[in-house]
Amino acid sequence: MQDVKLRKLWAQAAEMLGGSRLSVVLPAYNLGAEIAGNLETTAELFERHGFPVELVAVDDGSADATRAELERFERENAGRWPHVAFKAVLLERNGGKGAALRAGFAASSGAFVMLLDGDLDIHPKQTPRFFEAMARTGADVVIGSKRHPRSVLQYPWHRRIVSFVYFTLVRFFIGLPITDTQTGMKLFKRKVLGEALERMLVKTYAFDLELLAIAHSRGAKIAEAPVVIRFGDKFGALKASTVRAMALDTLAVFYRLRILKYYNHVEVPPPLAAEPLVSVVIPCPNCCAYLRECLESLAAQTYHRWEAIVLPDEEFALDDDAGGRICVIPTGKVRPAEKRNEGIRRARGEIVAFIDDDAYADSHWLEYAVKYFSADDIGAVGGPGVTPPGDGFLARLGGRVYDNLLVSGNYRYRYKAGGIRRDVDDYPSCNLFVRRSLLEKIGGYRTDFWPGEDTLLCKDIVDSGKRIVYDPWVVVHHHRRALFGPHLRQLGRYAFHRGYFCKRFPSNSLHPGYFIPSLFVAGLFVAGALAIAAFASDIRALRLAASFAALPYAAYFALVLATTFSFNPAAWLISAAGVFASHVVYGIRFLQGLCASKAPCEFIGKDHL
Repeated sequence: MQDVKLRKLWAQAAEMLGGSRLSVVLPAYNLGAEIAGNLETTAELFERHGFPVELVAVDDGSADATRAELERFERENAGRWPHVAFKAVLLERNGGKGAALRAGFAASSGAFVMLLDGDLDIHPKQTPRFFEAMARTGADVVIGSKRHPRSVLQYPWHRRIVSFVYFTLVRFFIGLPITDTQTGMKLFKRKVLGEALERMLVKTYAFDLELLAIAHSRGAKIAEAPVVIRFGDKFGALKASTVRAMALDTLAVFYRLRILKYYNHVEVPPPLAAEPLVSVVIPCPNCCAYLRECLESLAAQTYHRWEAIVLPDEEFALDDDAGGRICVIPTGKVRPAEKRNEGIRRARGEIVAFIDDDAYADSHWLEYAVKYFSADDIGAVGGPGVTPPGDGFLARLGGRVYDNLLVSGNYRYRYKAGGIRRDVDDYPSCNLFVRRSLLEKIGGYRTDFWPGEDTLLCKDIVDSGKRIVYDPWVVVHHHRRALFGPHLRQLGRYAFHRGYFCKRFPSNSLHPGYFIPSLFVAGLFVAGALAIAAFASDIRALRLAASFAALPYAAYFALVLATTFSFNPAAWLISAAGVFASHVVYGIRFLQGLCASKAPCEFIGKDHL
């Protein structure tokens, strides 16, 4: 009797497909040989029931044999199952569950999409019950729920406690009418999932929560289905860093959903009529390991219509593994602005993408940026330049200082993958896409300033009536200068030109935040003078004034220690010192630029990585 009922459920699910197929997206990270067995189990299940399905397995930049196993499975099983198709999506670097599922969805084609964890802690044989729940309730989304009364769980007690606490917080802050968000099996109608993914920002721990919050906020109906989960002994204690990251991501979802109302008005560009050619312009002094790393990241792009124009000082031989798409044009020893202008002149693409030779791109860099150029009012697109995990200790700390709230304030989005999409009026050329026709119209980069030429380019773009859009998914990894010398030299030059531009080109430089470090330095001088006078005097009022003047600085140093906290004492103390030194150097150099009659623009070769 049970078998008859099950066959009916499978038949009902197949009928709901309406001649299409189910796409099952399986993200995998460091599963090794286990992934091939899980795929075979899944394929044989659907084939046994004659259920049309495509399995889209996504390797999220695994460090083990997962990629090789997926390639072998795809090669050895092509055409093996009449009802089962298979696609392997191989990401070069680990980007988190959100990035993996977006890549898998982009590679899928089914009218229904199931998200299923690649470790198969939830067996796909439960698929027809999800379709049955969708048909019975008229839902657009069906999620597995550990808290469903008919669910069967072999689940550690500490996980149950964490799950209950998290569920309580989600209900209170987010208001989702469901009992679980984290169970790794979910069924979506394709349109609903596509619309939600286009608005996603979280890439890691709270991905499932944000996905469901967006779908619900846009009117999708969500139903729950029971699941059978047997975790065994695979799960240990949750790490404190994981709990902290998930809490922060969850609060970010609450802020965007309830305070900003971001998901309801976020811009989703219309589809491109055709894929434009992108010319990637890379200025550099010479060939080095970083440049080769940059070019390798282009070869791994998911978007394939690109060419690269490398602009070194002198000619050098380059192994082109990109099918002749890389052109080397020596320019002599000139500044980056002149090199980029030469790249613009040589570009054949409709879009010119600028990246530094000491940066490398995420594998979806071109794909995520190009889509915005379907909107005529968008002239440029930028994204974050995050610190590579492989940088040296002091370089990583330099990135940590740039990412600090007290250093970058509202501009942290430049250095940190995250935040919301937004329009900006100034963006660095280490990660910037611009229409070639617009570059030609405004005359490219100005060559009378360095650095700061990208600030003036952005000013010209905005003055032309076009928008510059920031998208947190358009990611490059930008190698940092090490603390302290190289980092402070670079920061000091930026500060000088920002101070000079505040009076010369105020439209995108005259912002109050740029003045704060200088006010801080002035305050330090006043407080120091008061302290010296107080210790040299017996006047009680003067000593009292010096004591009060010291209070804001005590609060400042407490904030520095709080925002740079690390369990590594060396990283904590050096980062804190880096924040303080950055404020002092920026404040002084900004004032120098503000008072200068002209800004130097000489080439400084020694600072190049």
